[in-house]
Amino acid sequence: MLEELRARLQKQIEEFDHELRVELPKRIATAVAMGDLRENAEYSSALERQEFVRARLSQLTRRQSELSSIDLRDVPRDTIGFGSRVALAGDDGEQMSLRIVFPEFVELDDEMISIASPMGRALIGARPGQRVSLRTPEGERAYVVLEITTLHGETLTGDGA
Repeated sequence: MLEELRARLQKQIEEFDHELRVELPKRIATAVAMGDLRENAEYSSALERQEFVRARLSQLTRRQSELSSIDLRDVPRDTIGFGSRVALAGDDGEQMSLRIVFPEFVELDDEMISIASPMGRALIGARPGQRVSLRTPEGERAYVVLEITTLHGETLTGDGA
């Protein structure tokens, strides 16, 4: 899991770096060639994008450094933590499977949830068989942790298996 996240992060960094060093300078040069920069929407747009890309690169680089410093010996083996895959059952009978990741890795079509989200915060430190609750805009929600697979690849279930 860590290697997959490192690779995805590196790919994002490379894409933003390429945009910052190659694509945006071309856009800015084209906009400058158009003349009056005070009312040049293309120029303003390119500068705003450049500022965003620089900020995002800084954020991703910091996250890459944090990810590189993760020592598996510090990641819990018996509770939910970063990188854990979690199977849950809601009070309404709904079952779901989630992976706890950094916010940058959450994708809408994946079963990933941010470690900083209300659900992520509620799950951190929980054990199989434990009930966790969180407040949502729709009200209080409760789940039972059915199973966790830690970053170490160890699977623990609520039935002691």
